[in-house]
Amino acid sequence: MRVMGLDVGDKTIGVAVSDPLGWTAQGLEVIRRDGDAGREMERLAALVRQYGVERIVVGLPHNMNGTLGPQGEKVLAFVKLLRSRLGLPVQTWDERLSTVAAEKLLISADVSRSRRKQVIDKMAAVIILQGFLEAAARKKN
Repeated sequence: MRVMGLDVGDKTIGVAVSDPLGWTAQGLEVIRRDGDAGREMERLAALVRQYGVERIVVGLPHNMNGTLGPQGEKVLAFVKLLRSRLGLPVQTWDERLSTVAAEKLLISADVSRSRRKQVIDKMAAVIILQGFLEAAARKKN
């Protein structure tokens, strides 16, 4: 079963997808947000069809104390729209520090600052999805 992972921000949506066995996450793309939710949903629907996605995991930003802030509320509204438009199971995943982890990974790989800006959201989606996949594997064992 393929799973899609999303890192939803105000300006971009980082997109990742699992391999068919649900073991590893690969970054796909970054969708630029311009206020046209319909266009965003169309692109995500196209990726769902292209990769045969059966479930979506969306990173939910919590504050360090576990509460939800304004960005978390925006993500929950996006999740609601995603569920209604795509008709797939959509689950949230605690994404605290996923962008920080992505930044550190890219720095350690000696990726230039300008290139990091282009791929950081996609890498954050990979980290969110990989965390979900690993937790699901642990539950099975």
